[in-house]
Amino acid sequence: MRRSISSLFAFALLLCSVAAASAQGGRQPLTVSDLLKVRRVGDPQLSPDGRWIAYQISVPDVEANRSRTQLYLVAVEGGQPKQLTSGASSASTPRWSPDGRTIYYAMGGQLHALDVASGRSRQVTDISTGASDPVVSPDGRWLAFVSDIYHDCADDACNKQRDEMAEANKVKAHVVESGLLYRHWTAWKEGKRTHVFVVATSGGAARDVTPGNYDAPPFSLGGPSDYAFSPDSKELAFARNTDKVEATSTNNDIFVVSLAGGEARRITGDNRGSDQSPQYSPDGRYIAYRSQMTPGFESDRWRLMLYDRQQMRSRELLANFDNYVDSFTFSADGRHIYFTSGERGRAPVSVVSLADGRAAKLIEGANDDLHVSADGRTLAFSRSSATMPTEVYAARLSSPTSVAGGASGATRVTKENDAFLANFYLPPAEELTWTGGASAKVSGWFFKPMNYEARGAKVPLLVLIHGGPQGAWNDAWSYRWNPQIYVSQGYAVFMPNPRGSTGYGQRFTNEISGDWGGKVVDDIMNGTAHVLANYNVDRDRIGAAGASYGGYMVNWLLGHNNDRRAHFRVFVSHAGVYNLASMYAVTEELWFVEYEFKGNPWDNPELYEKWSPHRFVKNFSTPTLVTQGEIDFRVPVDQSLQLYTALQKRGVESKLVVFPDEGHWILKPQNSRFWYTTVVEWLNKHLKSGA
Repeated sequence: MRRSISSLFAFALLLCSVAAASAQGGRQPLTVSDLLKVRRVGDPQLSPDGRWIAYQISVPDVEANRSRTQLYLVAVEGGQPKQLTSGASSASTPRWSPDGRTIYYAMGGQLHALDVASGRSRQVTDISTGASDPVVSPDGRWLAFVSDIYHDCADDACNKQRDEMAEANKVKAHVVESGLLYRHWTAWKEGKRTHVFVVATSGGAARDVTPGNYDAPPFSLGGPSDYAFSPDSKELAFARNTDKVEATSTNNDIFVVSLAGGEARRITGDNRGSDQSPQYSPDGRYIAYRSQMTPGFESDRWRLMLYDRQQMRSRELLANFDNYVDSFTFSADGRHIYFTSGERGRAPVSVVSLADGRAAKLIEGANDDLHVSADGRTLAFSRSSATMPTEVYAARLSSPTSVAGGASGATRVTKENDAFLANFYLPPAEELTWTGGASAKVSGWFFKPMNYEARGAKVPLLVLIHGGPQGAWNDAWSYRWNPQIYVSQGYAVFMPNPRGSTGYGQRFTNEISGDWGGKVVDDIMNGTAHVLANYNVDRDRIGAAGASYGGYMVNWLLGHNNDRRAHFRVFVSHAGVYNLASMYAVTEELWFVEYEFKGNPWDNPELYEKWSPHRFVKNFSTPTLVTQGEIDFRVPVDQSLQLYTALQKRGVESKLVVFPDEGHWILKPQNSRFWYTTVVEWLNKHLKSGA
């Protein structure tokens, strides 16, 4: 009987989908399985002559539970791309030789060289600890790359022997004798350090140019490369943190070292915040880099700095600019720098003059990965939106400070997903603005479900809360929290950018530190009330979901779900911070919690106590789905286990899903499919009609 009921229910859903698709001009709802078929474009690299763009495409292999990445080549004018690599192993990070004849890339843990004309490939590196993230020297003779090695080993033979001994040892105990950053993100460090190596492009032995018991470059979740060659190929600039207690320090500095040998020299020692992402100007006079001025604050504004190699001092290029600088590159003449910066949920391309610091916006959109041709006439970059996964774009430059056609002059080069996604209903992001806490203007995004205008009944609402907390929901494509999945399930989706969000000025970003459950709650609740007042949504069917800090806010609202502005009927908490004091003791980057809560929980317990969701367990009554990756060292799994225990002891309907092979993000295709499906089923159970 149960099987018959399930079959009837599935048939009813099919009829609803057919009817919905008919009303939307034949377009179908986007399912999780469809999302896993999207080709993931990334890392576009413009050839020196400006004629070609090499890039990578990752395609999820659900059966193998992994993604495979291969390299492609396309003309700047567009057209049919050519696949450059194939096979079971992934190939990634394409990098052009200065003469445009060779593309260097990483595959199978080593670097390879592809002859563009013939398509023949050869292996360049042979290092037991692996090679990744290549950078080519301007003279074409060298490759810089990173590898995780035992810092006290003198050569690769020593590293290989140490790894083989560890693999053969039946005891797999993690032993830590000193230091606090003994594990990071998803892995134990096991006495290893990340170092930059240099190898001849013709092959041979690689040489460690950043020796010592430090990581070079420091761990990063993204952004421009943290090492670069000088124009004469005789020097390498790189980022490194030499503070004694790395777990409480963001004091990354820029160093330079001669490839001929000798000690590295620190050039940004006066700043106690983070200095990263060095790039040399074409004439070698300057090193541009990104810098944060506030020690210990990983979300301070990323400033664009210019180090004068002759005068041996730095200056800020955009002194009156109030948003982060993300990707950047010098113009061909070296007189300007192109850069992207988050601005109200997008990332336009702008340009700044080295001479006077004047800046101008060139290209709108959510852009990244900037590259300029050697003749200065072509700019290549990536772009995405809430309705378009990342694709490659190009713009013709009439001068370093202007784009042919103005801010809309960019053209699409690739169309990897157009034909596939044309079948689906993908509503655009609508920007909303309302008044939040302390009368601040707050913004966010709203998505209408299929047939929204034609519905006679009000639709359920899902509020998605972003992590960070210093981050933002952008008008950009996402694979971890894609609103289109929920829109296709019939939900209106509201994605607020409350206090702490980036792209709205640094003061707005700063105002969440020490106030995790304060003004931000008014920002979110006032925004939800704004949606209820202006859209055809059902105030009796509202859910909220979030991850990391977004999970924290879900946990906070779980204990404060009595607000007259909106009542949540169901929650989803992924990797959410639950007990602030215990989270401090097990997370790896202690600088984060110490900055956010003004010290540690035994010397400065006030904010830990004030803002910890676990203190409000007696108010828990809302059905909650709790999900987590077990090798998440940023917000360790104990947070979700504590939350689930409290929910169960309180008798609250709850469900726990833990992925033993995932970290802070759920990335493997089958795990992602299971996670999305579980979330949707949980929401449907509590928010759909008749629930």
